[in-house]
Amino acid sequence: MIIGIMLTVLAAVLAICLYCYHVAFYVPPRKPQPEGFIDFPPGKAYEPFHPQMKAWAEENFKRKQEHFSIKSFDGLTLWGTYYEYAPGAPMELMFHGYRGNAQRDLPGGVQRCFECGRSAFIVDQRCGGRSQGKTITFGINERKDCLAWVDFLVNHFGPDVKIILTGISMGAATVVMAGGEALPPNVIGILADCGYNSQKDIMLKIAGEMGFPPKLCYPFIKLAARIYGGFDLEETTPMEALKKVKVPVIFFHGEDDGFVPCWMSRAMYEACPGKKDIYTVPGADHGLSYPLDMEGYVARVRAFFGPEASAD
Repeated sequence: MIIGIMLTVLAAVLAICLYCYHVAFYVPPRKPQPEGFIDFPPGKAYEPFHPQMKAWAEENFKRKQEHFSIKSFDGLTLWGTYYEYAPGAPMELMFHGYRGNAQRDLPGGVQRCFECGRSAFIVDQRCGGRSQGKTITFGINERKDCLAWVDFLVNHFGPDVKIILTGISMGAATVVMAGGEALPPNVIGILADCGYNSQKDIMLKIAGEMGFPPKLCYPFIKLAARIYGGFDLEETTPMEALKKVKVPVIFFHGEDDGFVPCWMSRAMYEACPGKKDIYTVPGADHGLSYPLDMEGYVARVRAFFGPEASAD
């Protein structure tokens, strides 16, 4: 009888964890999108910006571009696209957000890079766009992918290439956590737009909004990551990584962000020990700081990184 009860409890725990894995981490197989397909972020907050996003995407399709792939540490094929501003120009290595893809989340980023006199290299993160994978790890394994892309850029573009790690939402967490690892001197800075301070904090917030008791759910979410995803959700966090970041970091965040609260970037700014800056945009929802305040955004980026990070 006791064994039966224990097995029932175990089966219930595994079932709950499987549900959590599918909701939070799992990405089903995807069909390749046709060339020229434009995907927009869903939600009413983004609808007023769809015409601008469409214009940016169409402009990028017309730009000269090169496609590259690498293998991740765990054998996935990852894809990225390079847009050259000028030969030898500094570049931004850019990462999109949760359940997004490069062509959906980063066309405005390419345009902004060109405004700042930089080339852009946009990456489809694991499980996104053309890249392989079925498990999103909230930046844990993605940070290792970022480091692999850095090595690729140095090897492909030469030892003098200057790189800024840029990310939006989960991409911001990715680059901040990558910044806590050993980086080559080619990496001269980090730009983190609307990122979360820790996986636990963002999970607690989302679970509560879904109507679940956050503190009760989180242990199952963490266990789901370990059992079904094969990773430790708390292996590191952006807040922990910032203690080891040695390059300048600039944070951007919309003050009306309804998905990742603005206080998370403010907390990371306070925790960052080195050269840093933060720019928050009143009225901007998640990932909309640049579309809402393009002039202010570009001015802040130019001022922070200086002329050495521009080909102009």
